Amino acid sequence: MKKLYALLILILIGCQPKLITPITSQLSKVWKANTVKEGDVLVFTLGASNNIKPGYTGYRLDLSQVDKATLKDIDGRLLTGTWRVSTDNKRLILDNLVPKPTKTSGLIEFTILNTPDGSSLNLQRLDESRKTGNTLNQYGLIPE
Repeated sequence: MKKLYALLILILIGCQPKLITPITSQLSKVWKANTVKEGDVLVFTLGASNNIKPGYTGYRLDLSQVDKATLKDIDGRLLTGTWRVSTDNKRLILDNLVPKPTKTSGLIEFTILNTPDGSSLNLQRLDESRKTGNTLNQYGLIPE
């Protein structure tokens, strides 16, 4: 009978839903561009002398404060708002951005392409960027 109870307990423990650990702690820092692809074209690599878009040297995504985001894009424009990660840890959402990016409601979403470990973050923008000729951009970011 004790073996049956032990087996039942093991089955119940094994059937509990797996909790997804939030990745916010790995994201909570200031990130800078290491590589940037606009569409299929690599336009920036940190430290390279032949970058097509050297303006990405100033690109910064500041997630160092809980719920407060700042984004300094290729043109140097500073956007401020809030940030969060989707419940499945697959999207980074910048919301309530001021000033509002062109043709948005103040929202920019990215797909998180890697499991962030604090040393790199790979994002792909979900919507096309008007600043870069309506391309879907990928950002390889590293801590500042």
